[in-house]
Amino acid sequence: MNNRQLFLSHLAQTTDFPLLIEIEKAEGIYMYGPEGRKYIDLISGIGVSNVGHRHPKVIGAIQEQLDKYLHLMVYGEYVQSPQAQLAKALSDTLPEQLDNVYLVNSGSEAVEGALKLAKRYTGRREIISCVNAYHGSSHGSLSVGGNEIFKRAYRPLLPGITNIPFGELDFLDSITKDTAAVIMETVQGEAGIRVATQEYFSALRKRCDETGTLLILDEIQAGFGRTGKFWAFEHYGIAPDIIVCAKGMGGGMPIGAFVAPQEIMAVFKNNPLLGHISTFGGHPVSSAAALATIKVLKEENLVEAVEAKAEQIKGLLQHPKIKGIRNKGLMMAVEFESFEVLKPIIDRAIELGVITDWFLFCEDSMRIAPPLTITEEEISAACTLILQAIEENA
Repeated sequence: MNNRQLFLSHLAQTTDFPLLIEIEKAEGIYMYGPEGRKYIDLISGIGVSNVGHRHPKVIGAIQEQLDKYLHLMVYGEYVQSPQAQLAKALSDTLPEQLDNVYLVNSGSEAVEGALKLAKRYTGRREIISCVNAYHGSSHGSLSVGGNEIFKRAYRPLLPGITNIPFGELDFLDSITKDTAAVIMETVQGEAGIRVATQEYFSALRKRCDETGTLLILDEIQAGFGRTGKFWAFEHYGIAPDIIVCAKGMGGGMPIGAFVAPQEIMAVFKNNPLLGHISTFGGHPVSSAAALATIKVLKEENLVEAVEAKAEQIKGLLQHPKIKGIRNKGLMMAVEFESFEVLKPIIDRAIELGVITDWFLFCEDSMRIAPPLTITEEEISAACTLILQAIEENA
């Protein structure tokens, strides 16, 4: 059996129509199939490859760690240099009070830990999240998701969850002294790149302070430079009580984290002790890769270049079939009339060698989120092929 047959026969499937693109190698913004077929990855593996595929400094850090040790012990017991150095580097990107890092394996895990932490610290049980939010697929993270289509088959989920519209000031009164936490994507991803105003985030922060509610910002997609700031909340002049991250954090390796002030995180130590446990959290190889990723983002000034690259894409993607482009940095949604119009364009773009996608809760918009390393020339080449795909489906 070839790899395609093995994939279909033995790997759990999540749809009846997987893309079935076979990849043998990846480098920078490119992925290569059998016989060297070349694809431009314009979605970064869904927001993961912020520093490109196999960045040399990330690969170097991985190789160096491989020569030292792999997994040693469950999270939080042994002093491991990659974990300690990463925690400090991550804290250095954040406001001073966000100084305590819990390393996990994924975004969903980070959300689970953050929800537990908020409930344990406040002693409250109510959680508020947003309509069309996406926070992950495990039971707890799905519970605070905001789209019933993905939730209904798995109920009952966590009780005490309320969804409010994202970005609408009138609904902030839903936050009360019974609310343990508000969890919110700083930029809504799967809703199709939805952005709130400065006024909204200021009012949100004020309301949480008034009610003693913890504000959890989910930057699993928006963090690590994707929006033109290292963290998307920096655009709005506020800070969360807890931040969750993953995806772009590991340079292609699986890792996530939730970060909070030491005073808040300390509740996991008592009543009960070991209040949150992860066997593989902060795996030393993933931690080494994440530390290298932070260094690459800073040393190569990738974050500072995001806005100009986004403007170039917006300037090039002009066509009567495009209804508009929403973005925060290189989190971009190119809107079409309908999914029926968009899907053949995406399919043809893949045939031409450009991989894009749509959004879970916004089927009429094309997802564009390239590696931050993409060059002007590569942007021009990718946009030319997308326009060709649009024109051929006109």
